[in-house]
Amino acid sequence: MADRLTRIAIVSSDRCKPKKCRQECKKSCPVVKTGKLCIEVTPASKIAFISEELCIGCGICVKKCPFEAIQIINLPRDLDKDTTHRYGPNTFKLHRLPVPRPGQVLGLVGTNGIGKSTALKVLAGKLKPNLGRFNNPPDWQEILTYFRGSELQNYFTRILEDNLKAIIKPQYVDHIPKAVQGNVGQVLDQKDEREMKAELCADLELNQVIDRNVGDLSGGELQRFAIAVVAIQNAEIYMFDEPSSYLDVKQRLKAAQVIRSLLRPNSYVIVVEHDLSVLDYLSDFICCLYGKPGAYGVVTLPFSVREGINIFLAGFVPTENLRFRDESLTFKVAETPQESAEEIETYARYKYPTMTKTQGNFKLKVMEGEFTDSQIIVMLGENGTGKTTFIRMLAGLLKPDNVEGSDVEIPEFNVSYKPQKISPKFQSTVRHLLHQKIRDSYMHPQFVSDVMKPLLIEQLMDQEVVNLSGGELQRVALCLCLGKPADIYLIDEPSAYLDSEQRIVASKVIKRFILHAKKTAFVVEHDFIMATYLADRVIVYEGKPSVDCIANSPQSLLTGMNLFLSVSFAAVAPLHLDITFRRDPTNYRPRINKLDSTKDREQKSAGSYYYLDD
Repeated sequence: MADRLTRIAIVSSDRCKPKKCRQECKKSCPVVKTGKLCIEVTPASKIAFISEELCIGCGICVKKCPFEAIQIINLPRDLDKDTTHRYGPNTFKLHRLPVPRPGQVLGLVGTNGIGKSTALKVLAGKLKPNLGRFNNPPDWQEILTYFRGSELQNYFTRILEDNLKAIIKPQYVDHIPKAVQGNVGQVLDQKDEREMKAELCADLELNQVIDRNVGDLSGGELQRFAIAVVAIQNAEIYMFDEPSSYLDVKQRLKAAQVIRSLLRPNSYVIVVEHDLSVLDYLSDFICCLYGKPGAYGVVTLPFSVREGINIFLAGFVPTENLRFRDESLTFKVAETPQESAEEIETYARYKYPTMTKTQGNFKLKVMEGEFTDSQIIVMLGENGTGKTTFIRMLAGLLKPDNVEGSDVEIPEFNVSYKPQKISPKFQSTVRHLLHQKIRDSYMHPQFVSDVMKPLLIEQLMDQEVVNLSGGELQRVALCLCLGKPADIYLIDEPSAYLDSEQRIVASKVIKRFILHAKKTAFVVEHDFIMATYLADRVIVYEGKPSVDCIANSPQSLLTGMNLFLSVSFAAVAPLHLDITFRRDPTNYRPRINKLDSTKDREQKSAGSYYYLDD
């Protein structure tokens, strides 16, 4: 019997529609045919119920279900004794918990839907773990006995007895205006328990928006506001769910420093983050989560930061001798084929002149440059330096004020644009949307295998566009952008809301598509790992955000990165990035050196802020 229980059945509540099908799952189940109630569907039930004790794992019901609502998953052995929480019959379950340590930052890494937010709720004391017994949940005494001998026993005892206060910064900051009224300054005044308002507003650049209404803030401003609201309060447990989305590189590092400043000898800080270079910079140790999204998640033992991220990328947990992903993810940056002289003739070259554009108080100067097809140009700069303005000038949507070097005409380009903010208004399914917008592409087998399959669009086809989550919307928007025939693809922050794994997949999709289709892409991206993986060339923006900025000519990844990391903010006193990168020898991902470490000082004195080879 013990072996039989290492199997779980998941019935998706939004896909299972017993009134619209012939209940093929029940009719085809061999166990039901022997007279046992393995699958039950009564006229009253909203969804089918599958008994995991009786299920023999044949998988016939999975194949027969017309709505693809059933998953039968065989779990690794011995996991069943480790169940921490299960929401109900045939639903998601979480095995084990991350173990926070006082005075250190715990980072959590794993794909979306694998239980990170569930783990945060349990650790915050907002969700009582039921150890998998959703019918007769255990009381706290039993839960503490269950965790006896582990660090979690002390942790939960402290939560219960010392009444620890936990604050979570939510994952989706765009929902904040619905819950919070008033202007930024007032809200921070109400919450200010540590008398840190002035310092935090300076660190998180909130002084410019201090009198603004919360409802009028942009994504990045909301994110910084949310971090400030958490950091300004007195608590013993601070939790941050994806603190870097919408932030530019400088703001990400500043936010990381603010989060680390919350550490006290007996306080806990837990961070869920998909930007792996920021997670690396922020954390003291890491727990990975693996499993099957939406079905079950397993938390690994704590690892050192480097080991934890490398285990996640390799898809293999050595302590459990378990592989959870077929292929490992590496970031070997090959020199682009365009470097070789004999091939240069085959690429079409495009030039654009030096241009200026003034909008209100903001002035942008674009230095002349050129690009070729089959090339990805990544734009590096803070928010508000005019990246989108430049894109719109190339697209012909904005006329430049004056053009120097008038012998160079701005070529007319056909442009496909994926904006930074995606707000769904389409009142139908994803299938209808694709059919209406990119019919030719989405019927084309090459596009299906290169773009739609890796982005897992097939699973979203019958869902309503307005019901999609942030990450699902982002994948559909990418698919729409690449599906539209154009000369130049302008992609603004493709990584927002995607988890670390999907980011790498999305980068590969963009890279392969641009190369095969012989097009050009301009990408705005703040995730360092994604930016360095994508970039053939980079355009570095310098100057004072929202006031006066310069877009440099496209240059190679190495020189561009060195310029970006060393000087680009030196013009804007008192902050500049001042960080150095090394490469991980195992999977070549860029890693931020700790400030003033030997490596950091060596690289700064040599002037090589960004390392391509180790």
